[in-house]
Amino acid sequence: MHRLFTLVPALALAACAAPSLAPEEDPMPTARFDYVELPATDIDATRAFYEQAFGWEMTGFGPDYAATITGDTDVGITSDAVEKPAAPLPAIRTDELEAVLESVIAAGGRLEKPIFAFPGGRRFEAVDPSGNRFAVYEPDAE
Repeated sequence: MHRLFTLVPALALAACAAPSLAPEEDPMPTARFDYVELPATDIDATRAFYEQAFGWEMTGFGPDYAATITGDTDVGITSDAVEKPAAPLPAIRTDELEAVLESVIAAGGRLEKPIFAFPGGRRFEAVDPSGNRFAVYEPDAE
C-alpha cells in the first residue's frame, strides 16, 4: 500500500509536466463498443445455446431479453471483399478452441467455417439457433 502512495504523487507531477492542450484542441472523449446485441427468433433456445455452449450466465430482463454482464469488447474492421461479413460478426475469445467447437456443436450450433489459422491465432465461425453468425478464436501464445 505504501508504494501506491509514493507512486500517486509522481504520476500527478508527470501529468502536470505534460504539455497542455490549446482550447481549440479538446481531447476526444473515450468511447468504445463494449456490448453486442443479437436478435433472437426464440429467446429461450438462443439463451440456452449460449449458456450451454460457452458456460455463460445470462440474466433475464423481462420475457424477451437476456444478457451477460461482464467483460470488455474490442472492435475489428475489414474491407477484404471475400472475408468481410455481411453484418457485424461478434468474436468470442477462448484458450481451448477445439473444446469450444465441440461445445458449440453439442449445444445445437451450426458450423459455417471450420477451424482455420489467421495472423495472430486460429478461429472458426458458427451460427446460433436464431441464425446469428459468430466467430470463436484462440490467439497465438505470446
